[in-house]
Amino acid sequence: MKIRVKNMVCDRCKSVLADTLEKAGIPLISIRLGELEFPPGYEADFDRIDRILETHGFQRIGEAGAVLVEEVKALLVTALHETLVPLGSLSSFIASRTGRDYSMISKVFSRREGITVEKYWIRLRIEKVKELIQMGQMDFTQIAYALDYSSSSHLARQFKSVTGMSMGSYRKLLDPPRSEWDKIV
Repeated sequence: MKIRVKNMVCDRCKSVLADTLEKAGIPLISIRLGELEFPPGYEADFDRIDRILETHGFQRIGEAGAVLVEEVKALLVTALHETLVPLGSLSSFIASRTGRDYSMISKVFSRREGITVEKYWIRLRIEKVKELIQMGQMDFTQIAYALDYSSSSHLARQFKSVTGMSMGSYRKLLDPPRSEWDKIV
């Protein structure tokens, strides 16, 4: 039995849930971003599973639109972390990975999240840029190249548009603001 999980967007999330479920005596067959798979017969433990999920800021989702949105979010977060930056169009990347029509995905995502898939992707990328700036191992041109921006000036314009400050100003902050991956939308 598989269930979809909202806000499960990183390897740490997977680790926390795997450890917590194991301590609770609930066996897992597999765990992926946004998805847990249990052996048959664990439907009766949904209340217990839901309480564990909620304790750690997660939520079981079942409605088809919510499942699709979380699937797209997990796909994009994974693509960003594994540097599987979509080459070509974002819409083609998402459609090929989900096996669904992108216009339907886009409509459902926008209706449920109040933001387009493209703007969500931009926010994710800018959050990754913030992380890379804080690490201090790359200059702005290298960051732009690593995240498949057409140029560092394109990245600079997009960064300022999203954050309201230049990348140089951000780098100088003593405690730069960051968003958690699951709080971007």
